[in-house]
Amino acid sequence: MGNQPSVPQPGTPLQVIGAGLSRTGTASFSEALRILLHGPVYHGGTQLTLAASSEIRPLMDIVSRFPPQNASEKKLIGNLLKQRLDGYAAVTDAPFNGLIEELVEAYPNAMVICTTRDAESWVKSMKSIQNAVTMGFLRFILFPIPGMRHFPDFVDLMRKQWWYLYEAGEPLVAETYYKHIDYLKRVVPEDRLAFVDVKGGWGPLCKALGKEVPRDVEFPRINDSQAIDRLAKRMVQEGLKRWSIGFATVGVVLMSYVFWK
Repeated sequence: MGNQPSVPQPGTPLQVIGAGLSRTGTASFSEALRILLHGPVYHGGTQLTLAASSEIRPLMDIVSRFPPQNASEKKLIGNLLKQRLDGYAAVTDAPFNGLIEELVEAYPNAMVICTTRDAESWVKSMKSIQNAVTMGFLRFILFPIPGMRHFPDFVDLMRKQWWYLYEAGEPLVAETYYKHIDYLKRVVPEDRLAFVDVKGGWGPLCKALGKEVPRDVEFPRINDSQAIDRLAKRMVQEGLKRWSIGFATVGVVLMSYVFWK
Protein backbone atom coordinates (compact mmCIF):
# COMPACT_ATOMS: atom_id res chain seq x y z
CA MET A 1 0.00 0.00 0.00
CA GLY A 2 1.47 3.32 -1.05
CA ASN A 3 1.58 6.63 0.76
CA GLN A 4 -0.98 8.47 -1.35
CA PRO A 5 -3.34 7.82 -4.28
CA SER A 6 -2.41 8.72 -7.84
CA VAL A 7 -4.24 11.05 -10.18
CA PRO A 8 -4.58 10.01 -13.85
CA GLN A 9 -2.98 12.05 -16.58
CA PRO A 10 -5.11 11.98 -19.75
CA GLY A 11 -3.28 10.55 -22.72
CA THR A 12 -0.80 8.52 -20.68
CA PRO A 13 -0.42 5.02 -22.21
CA LEU A 14 -0.38 2.02 -19.88
CA GLN A 15 3.07 0.47 -20.23
CA VAL A 16 3.40 -1.97 -17.33
CA ILE A 17 1.02 -4.50 -15.78
CA GLY A 18 2.11 -5.34 -12.25
CA ALA A 19 1.29 -9.01 -11.66
CA GLY A 20 2.81 -9.48 -8.21
CA LEU A 21 0.64 -10.51 -5.29
CA SER A 22 0.01 -8.07 -2.46
CA ARG A 23 2.84 -8.01 0.09
CA THR A 24 5.53 -8.66 -2.49
CA GLY A 25 6.77 -5.07 -2.47
CA THR A 26 4.04 -3.71 -4.72
CA ALA A 27 4.05 -0.28 -3.09
CA SER A 28 7.80 0.19 -3.57
CA PHE A 29 7.45 -1.25 -7.07
CA SER A 30 4.67 1.21 -7.90
CA GLU A 31 6.70 4.19 -6.77
CA ALA A 32 9.70 2.95 -8.76
CA LEU A 33 7.51 2.67 -11.86
CA ARG A 34 6.22 6.20 -11.32
CA ILE A 35 9.81 7.42 -11.43
CA LEU A 36 10.86 5.33 -14.42
CA LEU A 37 7.73 5.84 -16.54
CA HIS A 38 7.19 9.50 -15.62
CA GLY A 39 3.50 8.90 -15.05
CA PRO A 40 0.92 7.96 -12.41
CA VAL A 41 0.60 4.36 -11.26
CA TYR A 42 -2.65 2.77 -10.15
CA HIS A 43 -1.82 0.76 -7.01
CA GLY A 44 -5.01 -1.15 -6.20
CA GLY A 45 -4.76 -1.15 -2.42
CA THR A 46 -3.91 2.54 -2.22
CA GLN A 47 -6.55 3.70 -4.68
CA LEU A 48 -9.26 1.61 -2.99
CA THR A 49 -8.59 2.88 0.51
CA LEU A 50 -7.19 6.39 0.11
CA ALA A 51 -8.65 7.77 -3.11
CA ALA A 52 -12.16 9.12 -3.69
CA SER A 53 -15.04 7.11 -2.24
CA SER A 54 -16.32 6.50 -5.78
CA GLU A 55 -13.26 4.39 -6.61
CA ILE A 56 -14.36 1.08 -5.11
CA ARG A 57 -17.70 0.57 -6.88
CA PRO A 58 -16.28 0.33 -10.45
CA LEU A 59 -13.70 -2.21 -9.26
CA MET A 60 -16.41 -4.23 -7.55
CA ASP A 61 -18.31 -4.25 -10.83
CA ILE A 62 -15.25 -5.60 -12.66
CA VAL A 63 -14.42 -8.31 -10.13
CA SER A 64 -18.08 -9.37 -9.85
CA ARG A 65 -17.97 -10.27 -13.56
CA PHE A 66 -15.02 -12.61 -13.07
CA PRO A 67 -14.54 -15.21 -14.37
CA PRO A 68 -15.90 -14.30 -17.80
CA GLN A 69 -18.10 -17.03 -19.25
CA ASN A 70 -17.39 -16.27 -22.91
CA ALA A 71 -15.39 -14.05 -25.25
CA SER A 72 -18.01 -11.31 -25.07
CA GLU A 73 -17.81 -11.11 -21.27
CA LYS A 74 -14.00 -11.12 -21.39
CA LYS A 75 -14.07 -8.21 -23.82
CA LEU A 76 -16.49 -6.36 -21.53
CA ILE A 77 -14.13 -6.79 -18.57
CA GLY A 78 -11.28 -5.53 -20.74
CA ASN A 79 -13.24 -2.43 -21.69
CA LEU A 80 -14.13 -1.75 -18.05
CA LEU A 81 -10.46 -2.10 -17.10
CA LYS A 82 -9.51 0.40 -19.80
CA GLN A 83 -12.05 2.88 -18.45
CA ARG A 84 -10.69 2.54 -14.93
CA LEU A 85 -7.02 2.71 -15.94
CA ASP A 86 -7.27 5.51 -18.49
CA GLY A 87 -4.47 8.00 -17.84
CA TYR A 88 -2.19 5.67 -15.86
CA ALA A 89 1.27 4.50 -16.89
CA ALA A 90 1.02 1.24 -14.93
CA VAL A 91 -1.27 -0.80 -12.71
CA THR A 92 -0.29 -2.93 -9.73
CA ASP A 93 -1.66 -4.91 -6.77
CA ALA A 94 -5.11 -6.42 -6.16
CA PRO A 95 -7.54 -6.98 -7.75
CA PHE A 96 -5.59 -6.53 -10.98
CA ASN A 97 -3.05 -9.25 -10.20
CA GLY A 98 -5.95 -11.68 -10.63
CA LEU A 99 -7.05 -10.16 -13.94
CA ILE A 100 -3.79 -10.56 -15.82
CA GLU A 101 -5.21 -12.52 -18.76
CA GLU A 102 -7.80 -9.80 -19.36
CA LEU A 103 -5.21 -7.03 -18.95
CA VAL A 104 -2.77 -8.71 -21.35
CA GLU A 105 -5.45 -8.76 -24.04
CA ALA A 106 -6.58 -5.20 -23.30
CA TYR A 107 -3.01 -3.84 -23.42
CA PRO A 108 -1.07 -5.87 -26.02
CA ASN A 109 1.98 -3.59 -25.80
CA ALA A 110 2.33 -3.58 -22.01
CA MET A 111 5.07 -5.51 -20.20
CA VAL A 112 3.95 -7.79 -17.35
CA ILE A 113 6.20 -7.72 -14.29
CA CYS A 114 5.63 -9.90 -11.24
CA THR A 115 7.23 -8.82 -7.98
CA THR A 116 8.44 -11.80 -5.97
CA ARG A 117 9.54 -12.86 -2.49
CA ASP A 118 10.05 -16.04 -0.48
CA ALA A 119 6.74 -17.94 -0.43
CA GLU A 120 6.81 -18.76 3.30
CA SER A 121 7.58 -15.18 4.30
CA TRP A 122 4.77 -14.03 1.99
CA VAL A 123 2.31 -16.28 3.86
CA LYS A 124 3.38 -14.81 7.21
CA SER A 125 3.15 -11.27 5.83
CA MET A 126 -0.35 -11.83 4.46
CA LYS A 127 -1.66 -12.75 7.91
CA SER A 128 -1.79 -9.08 8.92
CA ILE A 129 -4.07 -8.30 5.97
CA GLN A 130 -6.27 -11.32 6.63
CA ASN A 131 -6.61 -10.40 10.29
CA ALA A 132 -7.52 -6.82 9.41
CA VAL A 133 -10.19 -7.66 6.83
CA THR A 134 -11.83 -10.53 8.71
CA MET A 135 -12.68 -8.69 11.91
CA GLY A 136 -16.31 -9.53 12.68
CA PHE A 137 -17.32 -5.95 13.42
CA LEU A 138 -15.60 -4.44 10.36
CA ARG A 139 -18.79 -4.20 8.30
CA PHE A 140 -20.55 -2.30 11.11
CA ILE A 141 -17.58 -0.02 11.86
CA LEU A 142 -17.02 0.99 8.23
CA PHE A 143 -20.67 1.55 7.31
CA PRO A 144 -20.71 5.34 8.04
CA ILE A 145 -17.64 5.92 5.82
CA PRO A 146 -18.52 6.52 2.13
CA GLY A 147 -16.73 4.05 -0.13
CA MET A 148 -15.23 2.04 2.71
CA ARG A 149 -18.69 0.74 3.69
CA HIS A 150 -18.40 -1.40 0.54
CA PHE A 151 -14.97 -2.76 1.46
CA PRO A 152 -16.19 -5.96 3.18
CA ASP A 153 -18.24 -6.80 0.08
CA PHE A 154 -15.20 -6.13 -2.10
CA VAL A 155 -13.15 -8.52 0.05
CA ASP A 156 -15.81 -11.21 -0.42
CA LEU A 157 -15.56 -10.77 -4.20
CA MET A 158 -11.78 -11.06 -3.94
CA ARG A 159 -12.13 -14.33 -2.03
CA LYS A 160 -14.25 -15.75 -4.88
CA GLN A 161 -11.67 -14.57 -7.42
CA TRP A 162 -8.85 -16.27 -5.51
CA TRP A 163 -10.82 -19.48 -5.09
CA TYR A 164 -11.43 -19.66 -8.84
CA LEU A 165 -7.79 -18.96 -9.73
CA TYR A 166 -5.96 -20.90 -7.02
CA GLU A 167 -8.58 -22.87 -5.06
CA ALA A 168 -7.25 -20.83 -2.15
CA GLY A 169 -9.15 -20.58 1.11
CA GLU A 170 -7.96 -19.16 4.42
CA PRO A 171 -5.44 -19.22 5.93
CA LEU A 172 -3.28 -18.88 2.83
CA VAL A 173 -0.46 -21.33 2.21
CA ALA A 174 2.74 -21.26 0.16
CA GLU A 175 1.09 -23.34 -2.56
CA THR A 176 -1.17 -20.35 -3.33
CA TYR A 177 1.90 -18.28 -4.13
CA TYR A 178 3.26 -20.90 -6.52
CA LYS A 179 -0.14 -21.34 -8.19
CA HIS A 180 -0.11 -17.62 -8.96
CA ILE A 181 3.27 -17.97 -10.67
CA ASP A 182 1.91 -20.89 -12.72
CA TYR A 183 -1.15 -18.81 -13.63
CA LEU A 184 1.06 -16.02 -14.98
CA LYS A 185 3.20 -18.38 -17.04
CA ARG A 186 0.02 -19.84 -18.50
CA VAL A 187 -1.68 -16.60 -19.58
CA VAL A 188 1.24 -14.26 -20.38
CA PRO A 189 3.48 -14.69 -23.45
CA GLU A 190 7.01 -15.54 -22.32
CA ASP A 191 8.56 -12.52 -24.02
CA ARG A 192 6.23 -10.19 -22.12
CA LEU A 193 6.74 -11.63 -18.62
CA ALA A 194 9.47 -10.80 -16.12
CA PHE A 195 9.96 -11.57 -12.42
CA VAL A 196 11.59 -8.99 -10.17
CA ASP A 197 12.50 -8.95 -6.48
CA VAL A 198 12.37 -5.33 -5.25
CA LYS A 199 15.22 -6.14 -2.85
CA GLY A 200 17.43 -6.01 -5.93
CA GLY A 201 16.78 -2.28 -6.34
CA TRP A 202 16.88 -0.53 -9.70
CA GLY A 203 19.02 -3.05 -11.59
CA PRO A 204 16.60 -5.96 -12.21
CA LEU A 205 13.61 -3.66 -12.83
CA CYS A 206 15.44 -1.41 -15.28
CA LYS A 207 16.79 -4.46 -17.11
CA ALA A 208 13.26 -5.86 -17.47
CA LEU A 209 12.00 -2.56 -18.88
CA GLY A 210 15.05 -1.69 -20.95
CA LYS A 211 15.54 1.51 -18.95
CA GLU A 212 18.68 3.15 -17.61
CA VAL A 213 19.12 3.21 -13.85
CA PRO A 214 18.11 6.67 -12.56
CA ARG A 215 21.09 8.72 -11.46
CA ASP A 216 21.24 9.92 -7.87
CA VAL A 217 17.79 8.50 -7.11
CA GLU A 218 17.45 5.90 -4.38
CA PHE A 219 15.16 2.97 -5.04
CA PRO A 220 11.95 3.61 -3.05
CA ARG A 221 11.37 1.49 0.05
CA ILE A 222 7.80 1.63 1.35
CA ASN A 223 6.79 -0.45 4.36
CA ASP A 224 3.42 -1.98 3.42
CA SER A 225 2.91 -3.53 6.85
CA GLN A 226 3.17 -0.25 8.72
CA ALA A 227 0.96 1.50 6.16
CA ILE A 228 -1.77 -1.12 6.54
CA ASP A 229 -1.63 -0.96 10.33
CA ARG A 230 -1.95 2.83 10.25
CA LEU A 231 -4.83 2.67 7.78
CA ALA A 232 -6.73 0.04 9.79
CA LYS A 233 -6.46 2.09 12.97
CA ARG A 234 -7.47 5.29 11.20
CA MET A 235 -10.51 3.68 9.58
CA VAL A 236 -11.70 2.13 12.83
CA GLN A 237 -11.28 5.46 14.63
CA GLU A 238 -13.10 7.33 11.85
CA GLY A 239 -15.93 4.79 11.83
CA LEU A 240 -16.38 4.98 15.60
CA LYS A 241 -16.26 8.76 15.45
CA ARG A 242 -19.01 8.90 12.83
CA TRP A 243 -21.15 6.42 14.73
CA SER A 244 -20.78 8.46 17.94
CA ILE A 245 -21.78 11.65 16.13
CA GLY A 246 -24.76 9.86 14.62
CA PHE A 247 -25.92 8.48 17.95
CA ALA A 248 -25.44 11.87 19.60
CA THR A 249 -27.54 13.54 16.90
CA VAL A 250 -30.31 10.99 17.31
CA GLY A 251 -30.19 11.52 21.07
CA VAL A 252 -30.57 15.27 20.71
CA VAL A 253 -33.50 14.85 18.32
CA LEU A 254 -35.27 12.44 20.68
CA MET A 255 -34.73 14.67 23.70
CA SER A 256 -36.05 17.66 21.76
CA TYR A 257 -39.10 15.67 20.73
CA VAL A 258 -39.80 14.59 24.34
CA PHE A 259 -39.24 18.13 25.66
CA TRP A 260 -41.52 19.84 23.14
CA LYS A 261 -44.18 17.13 23.04
